Amino acid sequence: MKKIIIAFAVVILVLIGLLFYRANSFYSDQQYVVESPITTVNIDTQAALERFSQAIQIPTISYDDRSQFDQKAFLAFQQYLKTSFPLVHQKTSLDVINGYSLLYHLKGSDSTLKPALFMGHMDVVPVDEATAEQWQQPPFSGKVIDGVVWGRGTIDDKISVVALMESMEMLLAQNIQPKRSIYFAFGHDEEAGGKDGAKQIAAFLAKQNITFEFVLDEGGVVTQDMLPGVAEPVAVIGIAEKGFVNLRLTVNAPGGHSSQPPAHTAAGILAQAIVKVEANPFTTDMRFIQNTFKHIGFATDLATRLPMSNLWLFSPAVESMMLKSPSSAASIRTSTAVTMLKGSSKSNILPTQAEAVVNFRILPGDTIQSVTQHITKAIGDPNVKIEAFMTNEASPVSSTETYGYQLIEQTIRRLDQNLLVAPYLVQGGTDASNFYGLSDNVYRFMMVRLNPQTMKRFHGVNEQIAVEDYMQAIQFYYAMVKQAGEG
Repeated sequence: MKKIIIAFAVVILVLIGLLFYRANSFYSDQQYVVESPITTVNIDTQAALERFSQAIQIPTISYDDRSQFDQKAFLAFQQYLKTSFPLVHQKTSLDVINGYSLLYHLKGSDSTLKPALFMGHMDVVPVDEATAEQWQQPPFSGKVIDGVVWGRGTIDDKISVVALMESMEMLLAQNIQPKRSIYFAFGHDEEAGGKDGAKQIAAFLAKQNITFEFVLDEGGVVTQDMLPGVAEPVAVIGIAEKGFVNLRLTVNAPGGHSSQPPAHTAAGILAQAIVKVEANPFTTDMRFIQNTFKHIGFATDLATRLPMSNLWLFSPAVESMMLKSPSSAASIRTSTAVTMLKGSSKSNILPTQAEAVVNFRILPGDTIQSVTQHITKAIGDPNVKIEAFMTNEASPVSSTETYGYQLIEQTIRRLDQNLLVAPYLVQGGTDASNFYGLSDNVYRFMMVRLNPQTMKRFHGVNEQIAVEDYMQAIQFYYAMVKQAGEG
């Protein structure tokens, strides 16, 4: 018995030793070593802020209901760009795609170099009337108060559009002639799926057989206190993005007066279906979080590093922990969100039709078809009609070993070597997903600092950006466009 106890103790000690050895050796510092920081460009801060404020004041809103589209706002934004950035419009070619989306082209001197494509979108989401009074400043005021710019688009995503135009205007003012051709693509309906904007831009480019060395769109940001166990800010570069599908669940039934209801009304049957949907989540997949930790694991605390470096043992516990947080849960599985409900128009009328919309953000590996099949099986009721709309498959995964990724990584580090850099999976959808036929190297990042609280401003209340962050965004795009142009 004593020998068994000793043997057991030895096994436990060896196991503990192995766990700690892996925790201290599994992750290595792979961060780009900065030898020469980037020399920043002089920016007329006041003038740049005035131009940015003007952009925010133009309500280029995308609605799911296309009949609400305000063409005057988008035409006004086009005119604003022409007025604000004259050199860009003098020295680049401009194609207006489908009436409102914009494609700028600065021709390079070396046709052997594939061009680079920088993206943003001009449209913003509407302001929820129920939250209008919660805004500390009017959402389209563009006010600059105490070092903060207020309004829709300050983060998502006029910051990319205007900062890119600022960078190009400054480069052209210096008479810089790039070797590599540079394209800017600005869609007008990203918030409504990008069908009329980015998708049409991509089709226009495809007809000309234009392919790109890399594509850079919005998506990744500089995160603070958003990755477990990491004290330092981390710049996350999106190398893939989730797809999306809306499933409309519809139940039809005879109407009538509520005084004589059937056992289950259309609304009741629909409610049961929704319960089944939420009770049957999708399976987890740790691939992307593992890839992120491969680059930053060395900088995490021991409590995080120990289980992440030993997923062969701790995977169930890690997954359980991650599933407790909506943000981390969304990074490891296809997410399910019941977003819209509709029933009777009056409290004493039985609904003849009850309808719900469930939004799914699809992890690469799942598909629109597999999601639909999963939900159909989970509901298991032929009385519930299931219809997919506003769909987009999950993207391919771009490599971190390319010129484009490494240029982004190095530029981030050279601007601020205190930032760690790591690839990650973008949980929302972007216009970039339309460009995989034109490049294998599609990335998503903008030089904006966000934490768990400020992240809520995406599509939320009190969207705003610090002036210093906006200036840093201009510096980043200036450096990126200049270096890409140099070949």
